[in-house]
Amino acid sequence: MTRPHPRKLKNGMTAVLVPQKGATSMTIFVMVRVGARYESRETNGASHFIEHLMFKGTKRRPTTKILTQTIDRYGAEFNAYTGKDLTAYYMKMAAERTELAIDMLHDMLFHSLYDPKEIDRERGVIVEEINMYEDNPRMHLEEILESSLFPSSTLGWSIAGPRETIRSITREQLIAYRDAYYIPSRMSVVVAGKIVPGVMTMLERTFGSVPEPRKAADRPFEPFLIPVKLKEPIAHQKKETEQVQLAFGFHGLHLKHADVPAATLLGSILGGTMSSRLFIEIRERRGLCYSIRASHEPLEDTGAFTVAAGLDRTRLKEAIAAILHELKKTTKTLVDADELRRAKDNLRGRIMLSFENSAVQAEWFGRQWAFLGVLETPEEKLRRIEKVTPAQIRRVASAIFRPERMATAVIGPFTKPSIRSMLTWS
Repeated sequence: MTRPHPRKLKNGMTAVLVPQKGATSMTIFVMVRVGARYESRETNGASHFIEHLMFKGTKRRPTTKILTQTIDRYGAEFNAYTGKDLTAYYMKMAAERTELAIDMLHDMLFHSLYDPKEIDRERGVIVEEINMYEDNPRMHLEEILESSLFPSSTLGWSIAGPRETIRSITREQLIAYRDAYYIPSRMSVVVAGKIVPGVMTMLERTFGSVPEPRKAADRPFEPFLIPVKLKEPIAHQKKETEQVQLAFGFHGLHLKHADVPAATLLGSILGGTMSSRLFIEIRERRGLCYSIRASHEPLEDTGAFTVAAGLDRTRLKEAIAAILHELKKTTKTLVDADELRRAKDNLRGRIMLSFENSAVQAEWFGRQWAFLGVLETPEEKLRRIEKVTPAQIRRVASAIFRPERMATAVIGPFTKPSIRSMLTWS
């Protein structure tokens, strides 16, 4: 596909148009470069709380019902999510409703009411969301793993925040946080799919009208410094479960690192498909689990390589030894050419299939611009992936799989000493 070009609205906010041949619908994605890692102890959970409040009514659409009825009337898809370093909102509608989609997102992001009654009601909703995650071991596993992998860093904090902060944070704190970070210089808007005439005028009239503050109130996050050795490498939750949830975490590569394609392929080879090494060895040959997965996620200043599985609790020691053995193999022996070819073909297929969806296109380019300030097409990314060699994968595996920096998270009927006794890396 042709690489789209970033355009600047009159206030400096970036807009990107991604036309899709043959499309009849469009997706608008708004990216805000803020998330849990920007927060303080007093505001932990604010990014996520604000995302929730965008759905609670605006000056022109004062209730949730009015907002959702307008969206539902046209069969639109609408959602949002909060991460460690990004909050995103999107709407997918028939292209003929582009102006409505743009207007609604702008209205919600910049004219929400923050009604005190709605804020208090939403406190309970978020606490129940926290309860839901903590009651679900598979959902909660990643959170406790990050607390061990990123010690003394906001990267190890919960995105939803602690219950006590959600119950006590004030309306004034939430609005001040929003005003500090929901500013043109931290935002980008992407429209993908069928691009109707006049879309830039629509964006200028709405998102382009948002003023950049004269005095900046936003703050950069504190960069994460990889420790020489993790002091608390085991995070666990003792819980009577039939299946034990296990995860290993390693510090990965930052977004601009030249070896990110190799780390992505390493994740695919180990646990990205049903024919991956861990799936075949741990599930098919040993029958130790139902699911197991591995992946690498690059961030602005670091990254995380994660292996996670739901395992037979009576054979946890065997499973740990088998998983670590597969990881160690990648640091010592070269991936064979056929296996590497299959991993590259798999990534190519997944990327090209997903790109038939305008929402995927919008998010792809929006995230790139937010973090890298570039717009790389799928074909350009795949060319970088094609250049990865077996030697490069082994080198990356050796750099990432460092036993002294391995975090382990376990949820199940085990104590920390019993978990520690099972961890052997020889």
